[in-house]
Amino acid sequence: MRRVIIIPALNEAEAIGDVVRGAAAHADEVILADNGSIDATARIARRAGATVVSEPQAGYGRACLAGVAKAGHADILIFMDGDGADRPQDIPRLIAPIIEGGMDFVVGSRALGTPETGALTLPQRWGNFLACRLMAWLWGGRYTDLGPMRAIRKTAYDQLAMSAPTFGWTVEMQVRALKAGLKYVEIPVNYRARIGTSKISGTVKGVVLAG
Repeated sequence: MRRVIIIPALNEAEAIGDVVRGAAAHADEVILADNGSIDATARIARRAGATVVSEPQAGYGRACLAGVAKAGHADILIFMDGDGADRPQDIPRLIAPIIEGGMDFVVGSRALGTPETGALTLPQRWGNFLACRLMAWLWGGRYTDLGPMRAIRKTAYDQLAMSAPTFGWTVEMQVRALKAGLKYVEIPVNYRARIGTSKISGTVKGVVLAG
């Protein structure tokens, strides 16, 4: 099965080289979706072995969509952040339910894992809790997190008609997976303190926008 990892990134030069090298050990291709970085993110990622696609218009979802468009033929799409917080070592466990268990969609839950002290901010925990409770109430979802580390069968992804341009990308994918009746599961993943400054989770405004 062809596995493609998509990493949306904005100004992650400090972390991106190690992230790409770690991810490459678990995939056929790593795509860096550069979302308008003004530092050396794209150059470092390319040197580390990533395919780089540019999406200059700001928006996490836009970067993810650009990465998917670049992926071409893939059996499994894997998403992770480029800030060093997601652990590439968790990728085999993330995709195992798809390869071995017949799942369509897997969310890496930081709430079920063991995050480093301070890795998940209070606004981030609150926002995740609120969004997951709303999804449970409105659509019967059994989620504990909006974790950026996730994997989805490409044929299942194609059913979702993803379009959220900004922070709502992760929520949209989880809601549409519920509405489409995809077979999904969460697995615990570990989470490290990110390198650099968060664009979303470090502020109440960012969490509210994501929700």
